[in-house]
Amino acid sequence: MTVMHGTHPSAGQHARRRAVIAGSVGNFIEWYEFGIYGFFATVIAGQFFSESGQGGVEALIATYASFAISFFFRPLGAALFGRIGDRFGRRPTLIIVLLTMSVATAAIGFLPTYTMIGVAAPVLLTLVRIIQGLSAGGEFGGAVSVITEFAPPGKRGLYGAWQSFTVAMGLLAGAGTAALLGLIFGEAGLADWGWRVGFWLALPLGVIALLLRLQLDETPKFREIEASSADAPVAMPVAAGWRATAAAILVGIGRLMGWSAAGYTFLVVMPSYLQSNLDATFQQALVATVVANAGFAISILPAGWLSDRIGRRWVMLCGTVLIIVLAIPLLNVLQSPGVGLVGHSAAVFIAGFVVGTIAGPGPAMLAEMFPTSVRYTGLGLAYSLSNAVFSGCAGLIITALIARTGNIDVPAYYVIATGVVSAIALASLKGDAHRRELRS
Repeated sequence: MTVMHGTHPSAGQHARRRAVIAGSVGNFIEWYEFGIYGFFATVIAGQFFSESGQGGVEALIATYASFAISFFFRPLGAALFGRIGDRFGRRPTLIIVLLTMSVATAAIGFLPTYTMIGVAAPVLLTLVRIIQGLSAGGEFGGAVSVITEFAPPGKRGLYGAWQSFTVAMGLLAGAGTAALLGLIFGEAGLADWGWRVGFWLALPLGVIALLLRLQLDETPKFREIEASSADAPVAMPVAAGWRATAAAILVGIGRLMGWSAAGYTFLVVMPSYLQSNLDATFQQALVATVVANAGFAISILPAGWLSDRIGRRWVMLCGTVLIIVLAIPLLNVLQSPGVGLVGHSAAVFIAGFVVGTIAGPGPAMLAEMFPTSVRYTGLGLAYSLSNAVFSGCAGLIITALIARTGNIDVPAYYVIATGVVSAIALASLKGDAHRRELRS
């Protein structure tokens, strides 16, 4: 008989609510910052990667290279903070990660530009991005572990979906902030110093998040294995256990890569793509991004809820197949000037909506792949490695390939290629995994 997953009796509704809020708030700040960086990519290109202060294609590629480098440090952060979190607890580790991430994000707003200190400017920016990458790598695994380990029976998908929902909220907050700063300062003022304000806002956000995390309880699952670790027998040799974890991480990467590529292509890279290739203004590009992220946000929680009813496999597989089928038609709509504002808005909304159907069940799916003793590390590595390659490099790959080939359909091809691999990997999901207890 299939066993429904459960939580410790002490995990009351109040503790569960705190877990969702405190677990998700760091994710909000992380994606707010990555959104701000992506939305201001053309401004940052001129400020940090151009002697003249004007960002061209080469400067934009360099900006995305710095963006990608930080992503490649996320797996290192996932491994480092994951082992700390699996050994000493989720709560203290998430507090350290939050402090590091908030300070590093705010620091970008204080960095001198290329015209001030020359080549040292992009070097400093990249160093700060590396610190952000390390902290971001430790955020996801711990937050998802906290949320899913507190989740009540039959609601792990819905609870985990809040983690993805804060991605949408963070990106929307980043887009809204960028648009507001653009209105306040204008294009000239924004390029001068107005862009810095978006990064400075990470400090008050970080203070609020810290207060919430200080009230967080340790998870029931972690307390259980902590209490029994002294006299529990070793279930398998350490080497064999890590081989199984490594295999699960590889499968997890395959299941996530379509989500990673499509999410960043349609939700973060799109503003620069619209400006660089379709002659959209900064404000037009931001409006398109807000609409796409609104579609993304709307579908996440229903998709997580539905995955608790019919399983993660069918919800995520359907979403992945849809994004494969719709990638080229949706991009062609955006490329057509005759479609008009309504048509363009509908295209980006649909793209965001479909990505949300994959992102909703994603955190719970990952949590179910790993036992408690390595859950923080395992799911954190799977997520960060997938994002390092297929999200962090999305802007760099797309911009560079368009510059080399002149083919503006590159974003759709990129999404399709990664989506096909993900569809194959998702097909291997067990249909009843959502009904089983989380492994200890």
